[in-house]
Amino acid sequence: MKRFFALALAALLLVPAAASAKDKLTVVTSFSILSDMVAHVGGNHVAIASLVSPNGDAHTFSPTPGAVKTLGTADVFVTNGLGFEGWADKLVKSANFKGVSIVAAKGVKTLKALEEEGHGHDAHGHGKHDHDRDPHAWQNVENGITYAANIRDGLTKADPAHAADYKANAERYIAELKELDAWVKAEIGKVPAAKRKVITSHDAFQYFARAYDVEFLAPAGVNEETEPSAKDVARIVDQIRKQRITALFIENISDKRLMEQLQRDGGATIGGTIYSDALSSADGPANSYAGMFKHNVGKLVPAMLGNPGS
Repeated sequence: MKRFFALALAALLLVPAAASAKDKLTVVTSFSILSDMVAHVGGNHVAIASLVSPNGDAHTFSPTPGAVKTLGTADVFVTNGLGFEGWADKLVKSANFKGVSIVAAKGVKTLKALEEEGHGHDAHGHGKHDHDRDPHAWQNVENGITYAANIRDGLTKADPAHAADYKANAERYIAELKELDAWVKAEIGKVPAAKRKVITSHDAFQYFARAYDVEFLAPAGVNEETEPSAKDVARIVDQIRKQRITALFIENISDKRLMEQLQRDGGATIGGTIYSDALSSADGPANSYAGMFKHNVGKLVPAMLGNPGS
């Protein structure tokens, strides 16, 4: 009899551990910025896998059999939307995904995609914008707040038992993002308006530009999958010289050779690496959504202060 009770007690002690493992939502995100947001809102209730790794380029990502398998067993799939993941619909179908889909950018006020030669649509869906809307909405922290709210609602739908935790986590995170937004505005405010001009390697900063009153000039007619022509480069160099811009930045997902050529020919100075479509690795300077803004602004402000202005 004692042995029976001992075995019964041991079995009961094993139940909570097994239950807690099963209680975690398996969440697949399309890219690293969304993974960080999900981690803040989901807390201890989620296990996260990102299809596109830190420093990876979601524009050129092609789903592998491993990605199909990962999504096929997931409870939740979080994407940006707005056509950012041109491969997502096909992946969902291939994986026979039946869980909860969260479109993080749902409800944001979108900007029109830049209509430049070489941008927009391609045969593979890479870089294809949804109805010509710019998908990089997270580059305005106010939109990041909308992302957090959409993630909260999606996780609650998938796991109503932990709704209170998702709500509390989201409230804390949104409060942090509101403080971050105010900080970005204050830091950018230190730069005279005439000096707020930056050259970057592609057009991912429209939302940042609009929200924080900074002019970003990306190589016209150049996308992530084509080589710029000599005419393209000459046009950009002329733009740099005419507008007397010295602040030049390479994005972590971009080929730095073009920017180095602009530095040589246009006389601008490379101010370092900034982060647009992907976070850095865990030991890097932009390993979270908030950290990305702090790093970028910390680089942009002194570089813009070095512009001669008009």
